[in-house]
Amino acid sequence: MTIHEKGRVTDAFGANGFERDGDAFRLTTTAFGARVAIDGDGSTSGGDGPVTDDGSGPTRYRLTVRVPTLDAAAEEAVAEPVAEGWFETLTLRLEDAPDVTRADIDVSEPTVRRTGEAVVVGFAVEHSTPTRAAAAAKALAEYVEGTYVEGVVPGYTYGPPVAGLLSRARGRGDGSSDVDGDGERGAMPL
Repeated sequence: MTIHEKGRVTDAFGANGFERDGDAFRLTTTAFGARVAIDGDGSTSGGDGPVTDDGSGPTRYRLTVRVPTLDAAAEEAVAEPVAEGWFETLTLRLEDAPDVTRADIDVSEPTVRRTGEAVVVGFAVEHSTPTRAAAAAKALAEYVEGTYVEGVVPGYTYGPPVAGLLSRARGRGDGSSDVDGDGERGAMPL
């Protein structure tokens, strides 16, 4: 990838809320860790050479979103069947994620795996235009966050950042900006 092409990619991701983070880009507009890296050296996935100035030839980007497991987010103990059912439901709901991009863009089915106290969700995004790839990556990361919040199990007290996300969601639902004050801790309503 030429310096000009790297500049175009950096500009495209910067315009969509990403910041440079080493060799990748970190999304700054979501509560969970979302990073995008360019596969390999930025060559087109078809092996036809680097992306050209006119945007021909798709480049593959890898999006990774890390969210806490239910038992890591909850302050109380979560029974194994509840944690397992939550994970299975999250995995099934994330299968629809590739449909959230409005552009004609190639998005892989998500990979969803548990790693310690985190769930790691991965996508491959291919497009010849960095701006569209960046917008798709952001939409996918936001979808993961929204799907996570919708799937939080009621009856538990959650710590940050989940409590803040729930507080904002409740606040938007009733017209207030922060129902629990600071949004740092809060029980999920039943």
